[in-house]
Amino acid sequence: MTAYQKKVRGDSGFMIEQFVMAYLIEQDRIRAMLPEGYESLRPVLRINSEILDEKTAYLEFNTPVRCDGKRGWLNIGHWVSPEVRCERDNGVVSIDTPFLHLTYKGTGTMGGCPAEKDNDGCFFPGETPEFHPAEQINEKKEFCDCKFAWTFHEGDAGGASIGKTLPAIPEENSTVYPRQELTAENAAAIPCKMVLGSYIVRFERQR
Repeated sequence: MTAYQKKVRGDSGFMIEQFVMAYLIEQDRIRAMLPEGYESLRPVLRINSEILDEKTAYLEFNTPVRCDGKRGWLNIGHWVSPEVRCERDNGVVSIDTPFLHLTYKGTGTMGGCPAEKDNDGCFFPGETPEFHPAEQINEKKEFCDCKFAWTFHEGDAGGASIGKTLPAIPEENSTVYPRQELTAENAAAIPCKMVLGSYIVRFERQR
C-alpha cells in the first residue's frame, strides 16, 4: 500500500473525487502479460484516479481478472503525487503524469456502474502479493466526457469517450502472442479500440 493509500484509507473524513475510465482492447494481448494464476475476464484496461486535494492525487492502472475464486481488478501500476498532478479549468479536470494525460468533464447525468457489481477487490501482484477488498461507495456516479493518451512511446494507446457507456464482451482465445512482463509501459502499448465510458464519483472515505 502506498503512503497516499495509507493516509487516505487510515483516516476518517477525507473527501475523495474518484475519476474512472475504461477502454476496450484485444483480450489476447493482455492475456499474454498476466502472471500465472490470473485469468482475464474482459478485454478491458481501466484507469482510476483519486484527488484528495489539489496537491494530493493517486492513480491506478488495472485490468479485470479472476484469481483464487475472487473476481476483481489486477493492478498493473500505481503512482502518487507529485508524480501525479491535477488542474481545473472551466469544468475540465486534467490529470497528468510524465507518461499519461487525462481530461474529464462532467455531463451532469448521474447513474451507476454495472462493472462494480462484479468486483471483489483489487489484486496487487509482486514478491508479496496483496488483495484489497472492494470499497463500498453508495454515492451516484456522474458520467463524463473523457480523453486520454499514454506517452511512454510514440503510438501508445489513446482515445476519447463517445457520449455513452458500452459493455465489454469477453473474447475467445484466437491469437497467441509472445509472453511479456505485466508492466504499465507494455500494457499502454496495447491499442485502444474504443473508450467504453467514464465517470466521476465524490464520496467521504471512512476509517
